[in-house]
Amino acid sequence: MLKFTIDCDVDTAWRALHSPRIVGELYAPLLQMQPLLPDGLPERWTPGDEVPVRLAAFGRVPVGTQLIHISDRTVDEPGGPVRILRDSGIPLTGPLGALDVWDHQMAVCAQPGHPGRTLWRDRLTFDGPTAALLWPVLWVSWQARALRVRALSRRWARDPDLRG
Repeated sequence: MLKFTIDCDVDTAWRALHSPRIVGELYAPLLQMQPLLPDGLPERWTPGDEVPVRLAAFGRVPVGTQLIHISDRTVDEPGGPVRILRDSGIPLTGPLGALDVWDHQMAVCAQPGHPGRTLWRDRLTFDGPTAALLWPVLWVSWQARALRVRALSRRWARDPDLRG
């Protein structure tokens, strides 16, 4: 689990979480997400979406396929509402394909006392026969992901596709 503050308001962060383009930028250039459906990726993730994607290292080396399954929920906490986007899809092929549990939840809420800033929480739960072997690789990729979220969030507020 990662927990940190980013430099944009919570509404912008929530819209960024629902943007396949932004999600793709979080892993680029190391990993690129390519749609397997003829219509491509949706413009916005919406609850109930099930989208198969191919993952490629540096856009060229196949890493495997994954099914993305999106759901949203809001939890009322004493500090205010927490919005959670959940990808409960599953890796289908490649090194992650041996995992039988994949639960990625990303939560955003307003940073108390800091208007215009967002508290970001990112949790991945996974399990399966190769989970122990994959843990170090996933841990490192999660740290890199956190750095990308922090860096990219600074420009999300200026992104016309993310404005309310």
